[in-house]
Amino acid sequence: MDVEIKVTITAPDGTTHTDTIGKLTKGFETIGEIGLSIDESKTLLLNIQQKIVGAQCAASCAERASCQCCGLKLRCKARRQIRYRTVFGDVGVNSPRFYQCFCQDMSARTFSPLTELLPDHVAPELLWLETKWASLMSFGVTTDLLKDVLPINRKLSSDSIRRHLGRIATRMETDLADERFSFISTNAHQRAQLSNPEGPITVGIDGGYVRSRDVDQSHFEVTVGKSISTDRPSRYLGLVQSHDDKPKRRLHEVLKDQGWQENQMVTFMTDGGDTVIKMARHMAPASEHILDWFHITMRITVMQQYVKGLAHSNPEEAEAISRLLRQIKGFLWHGNLHDGRTIIGDLVIDLDEIETDYPSFKALRKSAAEFETYIANNANMIPNYAERRRYGERVSTGFVESTVNTVVGKRFNKRQQMRWSRRGAHLMLQTRTRTLDGTLRAKFEHWYSGMESSTENRMAA
Repeated sequence: MDVEIKVTITAPDGTTHTDTIGKLTKGFETIGEIGLSIDESKTLLLNIQQKIVGAQCAASCAERASCQCCGLKLRCKARRQIRYRTVFGDVGVNSPRFYQCFCQDMSARTFSPLTELLPDHVAPELLWLETKWASLMSFGVTTDLLKDVLPINRKLSSDSIRRHLGRIATRMETDLADERFSFISTNAHQRAQLSNPEGPITVGIDGGYVRSRDVDQSHFEVTVGKSISTDRPSRYLGLVQSHDDKPKRRLHEVLKDQGWQENQMVTFMTDGGDTVIKMARHMAPASEHILDWFHITMRITVMQQYVKGLAHSNPEEAEAISRLLRQIKGFLWHGNLHDGRTIIGDLVIDLDEIETDYPSFKALRKSAAEFETYIANNANMIPNYAERRRYGERVSTGFVESTVNTVVGKRFNKRQQMRWSRRGAHLMLQTRTRTLDGTLRAKFEHWYSGMESSTENRMAA
């Protein structure tokens, strides 16, 4: 059977013309012949795109061919063809250059309407697709995917996609306002006048490591967070602390996007690191800072593993130390800092008095001393975890551990051989976090008017 496909275009002056964009000969004897093939659909989409883009650019040039003030027809200096890259293929369009009218500012003698309309020569939706998929998987795989399903130019390279992603991320950075020491802008009386806030927000912040391309350093640290709101979608946060100079502003924008107001409760859960604590400090007046229970138990678990090895050579001492560790865990779980720190001190003293040939005993002593310092430094952030659990409140940033894996591990480390610069990793984190929490498209719609129109509305029109 033969199929002829046509498209009808209506010009701004009301005239219409119909063009044939494709003729197909299709069989119907086997399942492989039913419907359009990928190659056929690519050809049709490219042909449709060429007709539509050509008509739109011609209409735009025709409208600018006369002076916008006096209506005088402008002289054309020259014409050239430009290549506009779209989701459905590269389209060549004629680009005229006109002389400015004498009634206009003559700082520039000539102008090109299409240069003003298409400054980057790349469609916003193509940039969005490239940024989205390159944020989720490698640049090479992204290139292959786009070429497989869309009539993309076969010359498209992974380097082009990498440059486009960097340009989008840099624009995001430019949009970010300046850093501030404190983001509390109201006093207690003003906060009392605010409307009742939505449910509480829980923010978990942790760190991960990315392979460095610097020869003198194998890895560098990145900071990753997740903000969970009771009534709104969750948001991700990612940055390289050693590169970023706006960490607090970045966190503030995440909270603001979730509708946060200054009388709304925010719980910050961290691992006790200084850089993480500084980022969350002076962020929200109605806030609490809690040391993540996971990081406490992780340190105790490490010491328990050492004690299991000690039991082979000193079983009595190992049992006594194991008993102290269980007591420490119980006291800290119930928020009993006084007794907990007392037992930690006893543990450090007892370990100093034990004589053994256990090879990892020195590491056990070091872990106990570091744990004592860790609890002392973060004592003001240790609540009654048992009580919080009874009331259904979070006690651990397990959700952030999975966030580190989702944001950092799957794109930067696991099965990935690529090494990163601090700037490159930071820019990638900006687009990847927005892709994962679903806000990347909204950012493009904010930049490029017209992208926000839904397919249903356009088709209905």
